[in-house]
Amino acid sequence: MKSGLGKTIFRFLWKAALWFVGLSIFSVVVFRFIPVPITPLMLIRCGEQMFSSDELRLKHDWVSIDEISKNLPLAVVCSEDQNFMNHSGFDLDAIQRSVDAAKRGAKRVRGASTISQQTAKNVFLWPGRSWIRKGFEVYFTVLIEFVWSKERIMEVYLNSIEMGKGVYGAESAAQFYWHTSAKNLSRTQAATLAAVLPNPRKYSANPPGPYVQERIGWIVGQMGQWGTLRFK
Repeated sequence: MKSGLGKTIFRFLWKAALWFVGLSIFSVVVFRFIPVPITPLMLIRCGEQMFSSDELRLKHDWVSIDEISKNLPLAVVCSEDQNFMNHSGFDLDAIQRSVDAAKRGAKRVRGASTISQQTAKNVFLWPGRSWIRKGFEVYFTVLIEFVWSKERIMEVYLNSIEMGKGVYGAESAAQFYWHTSAKNLSRTQAATLAAVLPNPRKYSANPPGPYVQERIGWIVGQMGQWGTLRFK
């Protein structure tokens, strides 16, 4: 009896795993070509707003990367992931630096999450810090790095990332903060959006507080040293 139950459970788990792998690969392939209409984080934030006193806000307008100022990809690379064009989804040097800093007892340890990892998390997963979620993040990061180009990863990232309370993506952020389009974002405006990304619900892009202003100056300086970001 127990043996039969065990086989039933095993078959169920095996089929569930096969379905998950198949659907996840299918989703990654599909989103290689079509816009991502909505993400789990957007739905979660809407739920949080409905059960709080905050107004229900969901601003998300997808635009192609050709309709986004070249300042913004450069700004987020300089701010979030300067090895983006060279790594395969994971910055091992940054991970090691974070581990070393944690061992030294540093009060503030800068995360080692790459743009590819953040894209995988934003599009396919839920927010959190559990090892299970991290494992799924690794899985989806490997998939998108294999199936998508770096330009596509950046395009999805810039259209899906949370850039304020209920504000997602470059176009919505540009309209919300400065009443302009993503294509017309100046270098300073792009650096401002990049500066708030670590915690876009805590930091304001307009007007920026002292911490954000300091980050803007640093990012603009890095952008000047970097030059031009080319995907092809």
